[in-house]
Amino acid sequence: MTGSFNTYQSPFSWRYGSDEMRSIWSEEHKRLLWRRCWVALAEAQVNYGLVTAAQAADLRCHSAELDITRSLAIEKEIHHDLMAELKVFANQCPTGGGVIHLGATSMDIKDNAEALQLRAGVSLLRMRLASLLETLANLIETHADLPVMAFTHLQPAEPTTLGYRLANMGQDLLSDWQSLVRTFTCLRGKGFKGAVGNAAGYLYLLGEANFETFEDEISQKLGLPFFVAATQTYSRKQDLEVLNVLSSLGATLYKFALDLRLLQSEVIGETAEPFSTNQVGSSAMPFKRNPVELEKINSLARELSALPAVVWNNYSQSILERTLDDSANRRSVLPEAFLITDEILLAFKRVLSDLQIRRNHINRTLSTYAPFAATERIMLALASKGLDRQQAHEILRVHSMAAWKAMENGEGNPLRLLIESDARVTTLLSPEELTKLFHVDQYIGIAEERSQAIAKQIRQSLSVSG
Repeated sequence: MTGSFNTYQSPFSWRYGSDEMRSIWSEEHKRLLWRRCWVALAEAQVNYGLVTAAQAADLRCHSAELDITRSLAIEKEIHHDLMAELKVFANQCPTGGGVIHLGATSMDIKDNAEALQLRAGVSLLRMRLASLLETLANLIETHADLPVMAFTHLQPAEPTTLGYRLANMGQDLLSDWQSLVRTFTCLRGKGFKGAVGNAAGYLYLLGEANFETFEDEISQKLGLPFFVAATQTYSRKQDLEVLNVLSSLGATLYKFALDLRLLQSEVIGETAEPFSTNQVGSSAMPFKRNPVELEKINSLARELSALPAVVWNNYSQSILERTLDDSANRRSVLPEAFLITDEILLAFKRVLSDLQIRRNHINRTLSTYAPFAATERIMLALASKGLDRQQAHEILRVHSMAAWKAMENGEGNPLRLLIESDARVTTLLSPEELTKLFHVDQYIGIAEERSQAIAKQIRQSLSVSG
């Protein structure tokens, strides 16, 4: 934690997210990017006689000499953050200070800088998600053939494998990763198009024939593609598209964090997030081992899900060529969306890197509920031996309801014994056939094969993208 303890600080300033992501969205980095845009503009203008090489060199020489305290003091007087930074920068540059921002409007600088922040943020999240996917692929492969009880409607259903359950998560996360890759390639800056986006001021300075070459040169200097058309800003639809991708990733992580929280409940207790030796689960209940990482993921992802609504309104209500009513909320919405996503990816990586697999609990659940899943196989086997399918269904339904009743009374599951004692079944199916039909390993279907296929697909996709 940095700064003073006697004033409010955002938890994203120190508790949630990484130093790398905080640096991308820091005030210092933002202002350095502003200066980078001013330098690129001046250097491009050298070719057209608008700026001398000495002036451009002077700007570059002083571009890292931030004085944020002085800039904030000036802003307090003039109420314009970019102009305050411009004045500080100009005063630092005795040769080039007079040519800074020539032909530009504020958003020629701010929006291109912010697009660079978006690209850096998406790039970092791609790296985080790739690391998470690699960890997940290892888990999928390791547990591809480990039978577990699957649930539908929060009720025991049929066996699957742990690897297949994780493979479904991997498939969705791979889709999110591919969306991040596409998002990065599509991110654009406003370019240098002036107050309403028609570049009239630049054409006046450069001549109409030179503008495209001029803007392309700045694009190359910044390493940032530009939109073909813009208003005073780049289209705020870009913010909406980015946050929709982050929100979708958050939904994937939320869904599987919630699943793992349910599985960690000691009633099931099949998997659990790491719990350190000295960790405290509850101030009142010393025995508690709460899933705090998974709960944090759900909490932050829930907030992330709400943020696209803010930028939806920013985009849809950006009247005509621009209004300023998006500016204040974008100062927090964009950084916090990235810091939330950063934190939940890091937290999920910690959970999966040391995920506790409790085989005794898995086997307990299977031995209790898997016999019910055998009823479908037995019904199909009886029908194949000539018994009316509906009659077979009714026989097994009656035995299943009797078994549930016995279990409600605290007894073990008697379903197998009930079925093996029914002559209508045993006249058609041998004891060996029934034993095989009750064996859980015989009823996991494509789970193992498709788990391995998803793990392979993850590795190949990450390898191709590099």
